[in-house]
Amino acid sequence: MYQALYRTERPEDFSRVLGQEHIVRILKNQIRNGTTTHAYLFCGTRGTGKTSLARILTKAVNCTGEGEKPCCRCANCRAIREGNFMDMIEIDAASNNGVDNVRELRESVSYPPVQGRKKVYIIDEVHMLSPAAFNALLKTLEEPPDNVMFILATTDPQKLPATILSRCLRMDFHRIPARALAERMGEICRSRGVEVTDEALQILAAAADGSARDGLSILDQCLAGSDKVLDAGDVIEYLGSAPTGFFMDLTDCVTKGDAAGALVMLDRILREGKDVKQLMADWLAHYRSLLIAKYVREPGEMLGVSAEKGQKLAEQSRGISLRDLNRAIVMVAKVLNDARYSTQPRVLMELAIVTLAGGEGTAPETKPQRQAASPAANHEAAPVRKPAEPRPAEPEPAARPAEPEPVREAPVVDAELPWNEPGRTAGQEKNPESERTAGHEEATEPEMAPEPEMKTSASPAEIWERIWDFIPDGGSLYMLRGNSRLAYIDDKIMEIQVDGDILYQIAERNQQVFSDAAREVIGAGPRVILKRAPKQAPAQMSFVDLSEGADEGADGGQPDDLEAIAKALEEKLHIKPTIEK
Repeated sequence: MYQALYRTERPEDFSRVLGQEHIVRILKNQIRNGTTTHAYLFCGTRGTGKTSLARILTKAVNCTGEGEKPCCRCANCRAIREGNFMDMIEIDAASNNGVDNVRELRESVSYPPVQGRKKVYIIDEVHMLSPAAFNALLKTLEEPPDNVMFILATTDPQKLPATILSRCLRMDFHRIPARALAERMGEICRSRGVEVTDEALQILAAAADGSARDGLSILDQCLAGSDKVLDAGDVIEYLGSAPTGFFMDLTDCVTKGDAAGALVMLDRILREGKDVKQLMADWLAHYRSLLIAKYVREPGEMLGVSAEKGQKLAEQSRGISLRDLNRAIVMVAKVLNDARYSTQPRVLMELAIVTLAGGEGTAPETKPQRQAASPAANHEAAPVRKPAEPRPAEPEPAARPAEPEPVREAPVVDAELPWNEPGRTAGQEKNPESERTAGHEEATEPEMAPEPEMKTSASPAEIWERIWDFIPDGGSLYMLRGNSRLAYIDDKIMEIQVDGDILYQIAERNQQVFSDAAREVIGAGPRVILKRAPKQAPAQMSFVDLSEGADEGADGGQPDDLEAIAKALEEKLHIKPTIEK
């Protein structure tokens, strides 16, 4: 019967273990010196060799051969390899996680070994044991008989109680390097008479993601469909991924703003039967490669690709800013996560392509700039800018009106502006007091450099809501959202009104946070000016005089005639009461 590669290629001794040299060195020294402990904890991700190394250690402590152990030739080593060694008990904690199962284990521990020197219990996925089962195992795990050894294996050591961790010798398994995986898979291909290219081995090793079992499973699939030759195109086809250059071309289209070209490319590759979720995962990996290539001089070794492809990644990354890379990685990662719960993942990817290529919500450099062709157009756009006419003198230069200002019109340079008045010459000096009170308004004069135009024409209230999208949730800072308001903003000054002294102090400590958030919304980081909101005077209650229109009582006081009172209520408050007699 045919056996999968990950079973036939399982290492049988310490020399065949991949990527765990630090653990192999410790175990070999313990076996040589006779200092093996009673309990081990093997931690690591899937496919890194935890169970294989546990079986090798079982061979080593029960080997009867001469020389280095295990010899893989004695009766005990052969019995362990064939799976009929009575003193090696493998337990799956995922399906045997109750306290009754641990009770049976405790009872069997008291019996001596039958074939070998030590009885070895290998408990896989030990973190799946229940709390009661852990408690039942504690005493046996701490002081087992001399001829008993426990080897616990887990992919999630954080779920183990501290009482279990303190009773075991913990060994952490590393992900297997891509280079070691590629070399081993190359040896397997050559032993089977299959010619494989280096690029195909690199793709296989990258797809394995540090897991030997995953890599051998993919290689097994590729060998089943190959005809003595295995190249990169075959591996990509079996993986269901896109060709190597697809993601570079797709990224180029998105970077240039060619949404139509990118959508056509996506449609063409999906017609070939590719999985859209796999495409999104590979596209995210490509953006990650661009990020690495942007800062690492030789990214090929780090990314597990050829030097030629590493050079191409470096060239493409130089044409993409870090801000665009960050935005693309965050968006594609979010779309990939949302696609897990969507019945239409293709729509999500198409929306991500259009957005990154220059649709709504893109970076300011990809959006068309707003142009003001006439004063009427400026009035319709209503950008948030300073008024053209000088402001009246105030006691302090930074003073502003207490009430929130309405949306202001963009300044229009015409003959009615103060510096174009008929009675004023080009060399006439301006009033120093006016310069002091105008403050930052001097930048609007013709002789100064034109101010950078803000990238939004929204009102201060709308900008204030957008700013909070870039401020972290939670904490005392978030108390300001409902107790503050944006009174005025331009590319240089941002005036915030805050209710109460305590909230004012919080805002004062976080002025830079507001400035950075404003930079994301308006394209500039203005200086923050804080002001306390004016206290509102208590509302005055007004009372309706019902005596007018009603007959007074006999003593000249309040009316006592119910009908007169009802008539007065109807005249004053338009209420028609019902009189019960």
